[in-house]
Amino acid sequence: METLRSISFEEFLDSTDGQHVEWVDGKVIPMAAVESDHDELTTFLVIIISQFVESKGLGSVHKEPFVMKAGPDLPGRSPDVLFLAASRRDRLQRLFLDGPADLAIEVVSRDSRTRDRGEKFYEYEQGGVREYWLLDPLRRQAEFYVLNDQGRFEPAPTPDGRFQSAALPGFWLIVDWLWQRPSTLEVARQLGLLG
Repeated sequence: METLRSISFEEFLDSTDGQHVEWVDGKVIPMAAVESDHDELTTFLVIIISQFVESKGLGSVHKEPFVMKAGPDLPGRSPDVLFLAASRRDRLQRLFLDGPADLAIEVVSRDSRTRDRGEKFYEYEQGGVREYWLLDPLRRQAEFYVLNDQGRFEPAPTPDGRFQSAALPGFWLIVDWLWQRPSTLEVARQLGLLG
């Protein structure tokens, strides 16, 4: 559903009913169909992050098409995966997240590289998303950004190919897992979630 006229964010929420769309400059923007690599990586992330978040009681995990409105003057975007800390649960509305996520993850697809690295990077930074992951399964490239004290994203280190999340205390992953995708049970075991 792409609208030719501008609509309010409220009209967008009322009219899109879980479609694969975003709200930008008053317009409903349809997203391209999701390819299998994108879907498999997103599913892997939702499972391992949800297991970790639930076991530690850290908050909630949401996935596309759930919408995040990081700031009043920012678009309504639909990150592939987002995490909201329990302490910010009051931001969670029935149809959208009213404010920035603690973690937003975009799995880059062929048509989203410019949008994910440009527009969304800027918007998530301006909105105050604490951590942003840009994961490109086609190029096998992972970038992790953390919001610094000046409100700017800076690259997070991945010593020895391992990333330690600031937004998810105690969560880490081996970057190659994103491309090799070991069993989610094995990941849970390595994260200490299974006995």
